Amino acid sequence: MINNEDFAKRLQEVIDFYGESASSFAEKIGVQRSSISHILSGRNKPSLDFVLKILSHYPEVELYWLLNGKGTFPTSNALPKDEPKKTEVPLEIQTKLKLDVNDGKQIERIVIFYSDGTFKNFQN
Repeated sequence: MINNEDFAKRLQEVIDFYGESASSFAEKIGVQRSSISHILSGRNKPSLDFVLKILSHYPEVELYWLLNGKGTFPTSNALPKDEPKKTEVPLEIQTKLKLDVNDGKQIERIVIFYSDGTFKNFQN
Protein backbone atom coordinates (compact mmCIF):
# COMPACT_ATOMS: atom_id res chain seq x y z
CA MET A 1 0.00 0.00 0.00
CA ILE A 2 1.28 3.46 -0.88
CA ASN A 3 1.96 5.96 1.90
CA ASN A 4 0.27 9.21 0.80
CA GLU A 5 2.44 11.47 2.92
CA ASP A 6 5.70 9.97 1.64
CA PHE A 7 4.40 9.94 -1.94
CA ALA A 8 3.54 13.64 -1.61
CA LYS A 9 7.08 14.38 -0.40
CA ARG A 10 8.59 12.53 -3.35
CA LEU A 11 6.23 14.27 -5.78
CA GLN A 12 7.26 17.64 -4.32
CA GLU A 13 10.90 16.61 -4.74
CA VAL A 14 10.30 15.89 -8.44
CA ILE A 15 8.51 19.22 -8.91
CA ASP A 16 11.33 21.10 -7.15
CA PHE A 17 14.06 19.24 -9.05
CA TYR A 18 12.69 20.49 -12.36
CA GLY A 19 12.09 24.00 -11.02
CA GLU A 20 8.37 23.78 -11.70
CA SER A 21 5.41 25.17 -9.86
CA ALA A 22 2.58 22.78 -9.06
CA SER A 23 0.45 24.34 -11.80
CA SER A 24 3.15 24.18 -14.49
CA PHE A 25 3.92 20.58 -13.50
CA ALA A 26 0.21 19.71 -13.77
CA GLU A 27 0.06 21.31 -17.20
CA LYS A 28 3.11 19.39 -18.43
CA ILE A 29 1.78 16.00 -17.39
CA GLY A 30 -1.78 16.80 -18.49
CA VAL A 31 -3.74 16.80 -15.23
CA GLN A 32 -5.85 19.36 -13.39
CA ARG A 33 -3.97 21.68 -11.05
CA SER A 34 -6.29 20.59 -8.28
CA SER A 35 -5.07 17.00 -8.71
CA ILE A 36 -1.56 18.05 -7.74
CA SER A 37 -2.84 20.15 -4.86
CA HIS A 38 -5.02 17.35 -3.49
CA ILE A 39 -2.21 14.80 -3.66
CA LEU A 40 0.34 17.15 -2.09
CA SER A 41 -2.07 17.95 0.75
CA GLY A 42 -2.86 14.28 1.34
CA ARG A 43 -6.53 14.65 0.46
CA ASN A 44 -6.38 12.23 -2.49
CA LYS A 45 -4.29 9.22 -3.40
CA PRO A 46 -2.53 9.21 -6.77
CA SER A 47 -4.23 7.16 -9.47
CA LEU A 48 -2.35 4.77 -11.71
CA ASP A 49 -3.03 7.14 -14.62
CA PHE A 50 -1.48 10.01 -12.65
CA VAL A 51 1.67 8.01 -11.88
CA LEU A 52 2.00 6.85 -15.50
CA LYS A 53 1.73 10.44 -16.74
CA ILE A 54 4.61 11.46 -14.48
CA LEU A 55 6.73 8.54 -15.68
CA SER A 56 6.02 9.22 -19.35
CA HIS A 57 6.90 12.93 -19.15
CA TYR A 58 9.82 12.57 -16.75
CA PRO A 59 11.77 9.40 -17.62
CA GLU A 60 14.37 10.22 -14.94
CA VAL A 61 11.77 9.33 -12.30
CA GLU A 62 11.84 5.66 -11.33
CA LEU A 63 8.52 3.96 -10.62
CA TYR A 64 9.62 2.17 -7.44
CA TRP A 65 11.21 5.30 -6.06
CA LEU A 66 8.09 7.35 -6.73
CA LEU A 67 5.72 4.78 -5.22
CA ASN A 68 7.65 3.56 -2.20
CA GLY A 69 10.96 5.41 -1.97
CA LYS A 70 13.11 2.47 -3.06
CA GLY A 71 15.61 3.22 -5.77
CA THR A 72 17.11 6.54 -6.75
CA PHE A 73 16.02 9.92 -7.98
CA PRO A 74 17.19 11.40 -10.18
CA THR A 75 18.59 8.61 -12.25
CA SER A 76 22.26 8.97 -13.15
CA ASN A 77 21.54 10.43 -16.61
CA ALA A 78 19.47 13.35 -15.27
CA LEU A 79 20.81 16.87 -14.93
CA PRO A 80 21.93 17.92 -11.44
CA LYS A 81 19.55 20.25 -9.63
CA ASP A 82 21.87 23.26 -9.85
CA GLU A 83 22.53 22.87 -13.59
CA PRO A 84 19.81 24.56 -15.63
CA LYS A 85 18.40 22.77 -18.62
CA LYS A 86 19.48 24.39 -21.87
CA THR A 87 16.87 24.99 -24.50
CA GLU A 88 17.66 25.84 -28.08
CA VAL A 89 16.39 29.17 -29.35
CA PRO A 90 14.20 28.58 -32.42
CA LEU A 91 15.96 29.35 -35.72
CA GLU A 92 13.51 32.10 -36.71
CA ILE A 93 14.24 33.94 -33.45
CA GLN A 94 18.00 33.49 -33.90
CA THR A 95 17.78 34.93 -37.41
CA LYS A 96 15.71 37.91 -36.27
CA LEU A 97 18.10 38.63 -33.40
CA LYS A 98 21.14 38.55 -35.67
CA LEU A 99 19.49 41.13 -37.93
CA ASP A 100 18.42 43.45 -35.10
CA VAL A 101 21.55 43.39 -32.93
CA ASN A 102 24.39 45.35 -34.49
CA ASP A 103 26.01 47.02 -31.48
CA GLY A 104 28.42 44.20 -30.54
CA LYS A 105 26.52 43.14 -27.43
CA GLN A 106 25.78 39.48 -26.86
CA ILE A 107 22.33 38.29 -25.91
CA GLU A 108 22.38 36.53 -22.57
CA ARG A 109 18.77 35.43 -22.23
CA ILE A 110 15.39 35.63 -23.95
CA VAL A 111 12.14 34.99 -22.13
CA ILE A 112 8.95 34.36 -24.11
CA PHE A 113 5.70 34.81 -22.21
CA TYR A 114 2.55 33.07 -23.42
CA SER A 115 -1.04 34.23 -22.95
CA ASP A 116 -1.79 31.29 -20.62
CA GLY A 117 0.74 32.55 -18.08
CA THR A 118 3.51 30.10 -18.95
CA PHE A 119 6.89 31.06 -20.35
CA LYS A 120 10.03 29.66 -21.95
CA ASN A 121 13.49 30.74 -20.99
CA PHE A 122 16.23 30.62 -23.64
CA GLN A 123 19.83 31.11 -22.48
CA ASN A 124 22.90 31.64 -24.61
